[in-house]
Amino acid sequence: MNQVVTTARSWIGTPYMHQASVKGAGCDCLGLLRGVWREVLGPEPEAVPSYSMDWSEPQGDERLWRAGLRHLRPKPLSEAAAGDVLLFRMRDGSVAKHLGIQSRIGPDAGFVHAYSGHGVIESALSAPWRRRIVARFELPLESV
Repeated sequence: MNQVVTTARSWIGTPYMHQASVKGAGCDCLGLLRGVWREVLGPEPEAVPSYSMDWSEPQGDERLWRAGLRHLRPKPLSEAAAGDVLLFRMRDGSVAKHLGIQSRIGPDAGFVHAYSGHGVIESALSAPWRRRIVARFELPLESV
């Protein structure tokens, strides 16, 4: 089993809490990725500044995408693998502001994410979710 997926799944059931990143206590989608990073790779690569739930949407600032480009390895959307970090645009014309970790590929594709009102869950990567993916990254695992 993929270490990133196993670690992400160990967060399932953690309540949703904006800006938090504590397994079992609370996290948001970025907090889930931060927690998985710490468990798999070690210390986080940079301090995360405070952020609002709109993720700079009024300004059109793609903060999350830029951070992904700084610390993760971009890959083509078509090259899905378990453990990939997925970046979603929740509405056309909005900034990309949701993250998940691909847990399964193929016809039963799925992803683990922290979702407001649900906490950390594993969801099917259904057509509506797939349409929202704007970037796919992999963690820099060679540094482990």
